[in-house]
Amino acid sequence: MSAAGLARGASFVHAILDNGVEFAADPLPERQTAALCFRMLTGIGDDPAELTGVGALTERTLSKGTARYDGRALADAFDALGVKWSTLSGRQSTLVRVVCLPEYVPEVVELTAELLCRPTFPEEACRVALELAQQDLRHMEDEPQELLRLLIQRLTLGPVWGRYPGGDAESLARITRDSIVARWEQTYHAGRLQLAVAGPVEADALTRQIERCFAGLGEAAHSGRAPVDFTFQPERAHREKDLQQEYIAITLPGAARTDGDFPTEQVALGVLAGGMSGRLFTEVREKLGLVYWVGAWHEHPRGAGIIHLGASTTPENCTRTYETLLRELERLSEDLTEEETRRARDGLIAHYGTEDDLTRARAASLSDDLFHFARPIGLGPKVEALRKVTVADVADYVRRLPRDRICVASLGPRAL
Repeated sequence: MSAAGLARGASFVHAILDNGVEFAADPLPERQTAALCFRMLTGIGDDPAELTGVGALTERTLSKGTARYDGRALADAFDALGVKWSTLSGRQSTLVRVVCLPEYVPEVVELTAELLCRPTFPEEACRVALELAQQDLRHMEDEPQELLRLLIQRLTLGPVWGRYPGGDAESLARITRDSIVARWEQTYHAGRLQLAVAGPVEADALTRQIERCFAGLGEAAHSGRAPVDFTFQPERAHREKDLQQEYIAITLPGAARTDGDFPTEQVALGVLAGGMSGRLFTEVREKLGLVYWVGAWHEHPRGAGIIHLGASTTPENCTRTYETLLRELERLSEDLTEEETRRARDGLIAHYGTEDDLTRARAASLSDDLFHFARPIGLGPKVEALRKVTVADVADYVRRLPRDRICVASLGPRAL
């Protein structure tokens, strides 16, 4: 795509390049660093049922050798530029995140293209990655909150999207280097790649480089952008485990990121769990003394939203804790105050203006915009939407939540 083909709206640049890559930039000329977020639109949903975890293993072994570098040399090349970088994989995305000095952005793009386009997946690196994945599963048995998270995700998202990205013992035993190479060949395409950049970058020159560096990476046709295809079904499950505490997780359908109710849900959860003044902490922990840990949050697969409530308590108090969690959610529709709403709203806006304004956070937010909205949105519209949320909005939203359609998971010595 020529420079003239770049779409510029507000301060953003957005373009679909000829090689299939979707590119967006948030030019920030006054910043001292640049941040890049390479998002390959592939995750656990692309893993065959019998090879669950192969996508995460592909991500783990991308950096262990390429056509030009072995794993050590590639790491040294990044380190020589003073780059902070990481990779991770999840439900619908595999990410490479980079923070560097602005003058090294061209070299960073070259190195990341080498990693994504020309990995060699050395046999020994694949063997070690498999062993580490199996160790992770064994260690997870000592992490009750992780076990609870796996249980509630399987209940909530179903047998495909609710799988643990790291795999299970049976599937890991089947995965070979050939499985990893096949997974990369099938899903690492330029048409699945979104690149979001923030900082003092020159967008026209950068797009020309991206066109060149990612030319020929699989297919240019766009794919990997469909919403998650699951239907929320109320379910309950308990895993008995010899623990001193009982762990409880509750989920219910929430607002998608693109939904007009999303800012209202943010404020509602801020009232429930926004620090030590949140209702769950003050009511369930401080006043009633029921829990060791309590929280509320939400997650957003593309096109969907899920509200989470969670706590750890004694086995004797598990039923009362479960009932109190649901009651505190319901109470938002009955006695929410203006002071609570303002505090939650202002806390969220302050977060947008501080931590979310860091260069790396701006790149991550822009990447999320492409993922959820297929275009840059920016912080301004999100802050304005929050400013408009009222007590009545929150109360009405909570009344409309399907609180009779919930998933419940528990872990410990006693079932709910």
